[in-house]
Amino acid sequence: MTPKENSILIADPFLKDHHFSRSVIYLCSHDTEGSFGLKLNELFDHTLGELINGLEDIDIPVFVGGPVGVDTLHFLHQCPDMIPDAHQLSTDIFWGGDFEVVKALIREQKIDLQKIKFFIGYSGWGESQLDHEMKEKSWLVVDAISSLVFNVSPDEVWKESVKLLGSEYQPILNYPIDPQLN
Repeated sequence: MTPKENSILIADPFLKDHHFSRSVIYLCSHDTEGSFGLKLNELFDHTLGELINGLEDIDIPVFVGGPVGVDTLHFLHQCPDMIPDAHQLSTDIFWGGDFEVVKALIREQKIDLQKIKFFIGYSGWGESQLDHEMKEKSWLVVDAISSLVFNVSPDEVWKESVKLLGSEYQPILNYPIDPQLN
């Protein structure tokens, strides 16, 4: 399968890049100009309330979206009827929207926190860069499902993603990160 918007990139079990070892990236866009995605399985060491003025008393986890633009905040959600200007990626996954509205919804406790996920930074690839990495077999690709994006704990996302690839990929679930240490 080739990468596209609303697909999941699963890092090859032996990928040595320290930013992406055992990573799972949700692709928000992929075209001839490049690719943009958000890592689903690495928690940031600060909460949303520690990062955003006006939400200081709010303890919502933030994920490391990737090593690019680490001064930017992004979010995926399932609340298009509540958050204007969101970009629809699938029938039940939306990207971004009016952040001031999001802040108000959080403060007023009117949004289901199981239906929104925040990221600091992002994973980005320039023109043809991801295609080159695909040829090197750095990534496996599967269609995204919202339950993986919103309902799986960060510690389980890589394994649950691999399971979506089918039974022939099950053996890699037990591969060590560094086979030289085996």
